[in-house]
Amino acid sequence: MHFCITGQYTPRSLNAILENPTTNRQEAAAKVIEAGGGKLVSMYSVAADGPGVLVIFDVPDPSIAPAISGLTVATGALQNVKLTRLFTQDEIKQVRQNAVKLRASYKPPGS
Repeated sequence: MHFCITGQYTPRSLNAILENPTTNRQEAAAKVIEAGGGKLVSMYSVAADGPGVLVIFDVPDPSIAPAISGLTVATGALQNVKLTRLFTQDEIKQVRQNAVKLRASYKPPGS
């Protein structure tokens, strides 16, 4: 399952990065994702809302994603973290097919 984590570096993290500007945060992200049985798909630095990061990764167990997200917050590395489940086009095709099957059983308010 694919997930996306976005967040801004905390002042403590930014100071540590400035102390060692060649630090490889992508390597650190890949290591924790791989420890959870997953794979880093891509990682980007972002400037919106302050210096931050956007990480896309794939994990077989969906409970690993919030564990990774929570760990980044608990260690003080990131703040304003958002975790989003991403769906491949094949997965979304199945979602749409399921919605069609369920459509007749749902009645919206006022119906």
